[in-house]
Amino acid sequence: MKVKKIFFWTTMAASSLLITGTACLNQTSAQLLSNVSLPYQFKATGNPIIRHTYSADPAALVYQDKLYIYAGHDEAPARQEAYIMNEWLVFSSADLTNWTEHPVPLKAKDFSWAKGDAWASQVIERDGKFYWYVAVEHGSIPGKAIGVAVADTPIGPFKDARGSALITNDMTTQYTQIGWDDIDPSVIIDTDGQAYLFWGNSKCYYVKLKKNMIEIDGPITPVKGLSPFTEAPWIHKHKDWYYLSYAVGFPEKTAYSMSKSIHGPWNYGGILNELAGNSNTNHQAIVSFKGKDYFIYHNGAINPDGGSFRRSVCIDRLFYEKDGHIKRIQMTSEGVQQTP
Repeated sequence: MKVKKIFFWTTMAASSLLITGTACLNQTSAQLLSNVSLPYQFKATGNPIIRHTYSADPAALVYQDKLYIYAGHDEAPARQEAYIMNEWLVFSSADLTNWTEHPVPLKAKDFSWAKGDAWASQVIERDGKFYWYVAVEHGSIPGKAIGVAVADTPIGPFKDARGSALITNDMTTQYTQIGWDDIDPSVIIDTDGQAYLFWGNSKCYYVKLKKNMIEIDGPITPVKGLSPFTEAPWIHKHKDWYYLSYAVGFPEKTAYSMSKSIHGPWNYGGILNELAGNSNTNHQAIVSFKGKDYFIYHNGAINPDGGSFRRSVCIDRLFYEKDGHIKRIQMTSEGVQQTP
């Protein structure tokens, strides 16, 4: 199904992108830069915030007064309708306006047991180490799998923390027979120190993690009580509520459920984000940064070649109601204001 474009972008002015030590570049969205020297500094001028390369499935981490965005890299040539994703990207900013793209921190081939597909992921910090949970295609066990890499800094370099997959498709066949249900990992460390991994497609699962963050600790459990679940779970906590947001339908919208316990029961909260312009998928991260809450997602709005297979990261504000519910996201072309 083709989604109508709901965002349109004009040629960026010469001031839209800045490269350290060089003059400003005049660039159109059709002339995406390649082989730029990294680290690469640029200025966000609205949504999408990243326009010199395609980026998808954003995850976010706040660490030492910076926001880090981890994203897959859509590499499909113009007008080719296929997901081509071989590596993940990392961007950082202290003010949500001035950004740095760092050298590629992780590739699918860095997992010796994987054969490709750098799909959605999330990074979390624990005890000074940074753990990156990723979805890839397994090389010997049919289907998708979840691996985990580790680094000493949020920008890497990352390396395989186990030498094997954390979750493989044969671990969930009792719930569904599809080969792509073990994708889209999201991790939370609860207030009592217990870490949990959520993931799934068609079915949503969760499991406890050991304190070393690279082993599961107990049985895999399906999450019950969600509205029709497609994929892209993101787990977070705000005040006394746990929130599980996820994609529904196809083309995808983002919905959310909420609970007083990470184990449920989960109560449906409603639609959180409408169809993201010119993209069949809808993948989100929700974080608090310098006293404000943000919804980070992707769309396919960069003209002329953006779309479901060439997506771009965006950021808009997120607001909670007094009763804990979340207001529906207002997707904007202006994006967010610069933080102090």
